[in-house]
Amino acid sequence: MATFSQSTIDKGSDIYQDFLCSTCEEKKLDAMANFYCESCVKFNCGKCICINSQLFTKHVPFGRGDMKKSPVTKKVQDFLLKCDYNKDKELELFCDEHSELCCTHCAFLNDR
Repeated sequence: MATFSQSTIDKGSDIYQDFLCSTCEEKKLDAMANFYCESCVKFNCGKCICINSQLFTKHVPFGRGDMKKSPVTKKVQDFLLKCDYNKDKELELFCDEHSELCCTHCAFLNDR
């Protein structure tokens, strides 16, 4: 359960898992993220990455094809695997009752 972008699976899509544009999501819009800005640590759609690139000329966004080459991939993966409530714990379990990933600490406190 990442806080900076919600997967399309969470939004009800069962076609494929992807990430939404962080900026659009804050505005309650659903736009697929095709870029990732390492400096901002945000996913962006085509429209938002243009604005980002104009405002922050030294930021270097990565497109979908570049993500596997990028050293940030490991950082993002580590961030996505951390519990939203216990930042020092990794997600380890899926709670059927709450339909969410959680760490063992959350599972112990929130579930039977």
